[in-house]
Amino acid sequence: MARTPLIAGNWKMNLDHLEAIATVQKLAFALPKEYYEKVDVAVTVPFTDLRSVQTLVEGDKLQITYGAQDVSEHESGAYTGEISATMLAKLGCSWVVTGHSERREYHGETNAQVAAKSKAALGKGISPIVCVGEPLEVREKGTHVEYVVEQTKASLEGLSAEELSRTVIAYEPVWAIGTGKVASAADAQEVCHALRNLIRDLAGEEVAEGMRILYGGSVKADTVAEIVGQPDVDGGLVGGASLDGQAFAKLAANAAGPLN
Repeated sequence: MARTPLIAGNWKMNLDHLEAIATVQKLAFALPKEYYEKVDVAVTVPFTDLRSVQTLVEGDKLQITYGAQDVSEHESGAYTGEISATMLAKLGCSWVVTGHSERREYHGETNAQVAAKSKAALGKGISPIVCVGEPLEVREKGTHVEYVVEQTKASLEGLSAEELSRTVIAYEPVWAIGTGKVASAADAQEVCHALRNLIRDLAGEEVAEGMRILYGGSVKADTVAEIVGQPDVDGGLVGGASLDGQAFAKLAANAAGPLN
């Protein structure tokens, strides 16, 4: 089964709602529409940018999709500062990032919380991009594959095969996020292949072959083609390189490959 690459920009805590409009406009202008047949392009933006991005995407009928960087596992109620999946769905979100290493590290998010947040999103028709990855000490010990497989299994706990078919996994080695260090294409393939085998065990061949597994961690325009060229890597979760609309368009075009 041919999987269309997904290039998802994670803006993190950058760009206010006015900068968001300018960035998405630049991205849309710089990426010719022919490329969208070969690559899916998304941005995950701060909550305060969502309405502006929604208005622009819908008003200009852009082929870019968008989403949020976190979601509450709760439906509604006395959870100060939280944002529910229902709220995100009303804003037209296609995606939500769950379990990013920065959320796990700075906010103490557990695998169980990541699974609950992902399930909440799926219940409202939003696809979670579930982030997993090993710290440097695990990589140096050589136990990274086992570590990431176990982390992923726990982060998907309780999701049905149907829910998994609407889920994306992003492998982000923690030591490569924002450091400029990049896992080699072979490193990315090794872990993504193991993750596809895990999904095969959890949900069967069809779901495993259809699931998109991304690589994240200092993805750049000049490295993305080789990474996406690996048999089990289906795109990238892109941080800093997604903050400039023109540069992100170039990265997405490189991921798409040459037009026929």
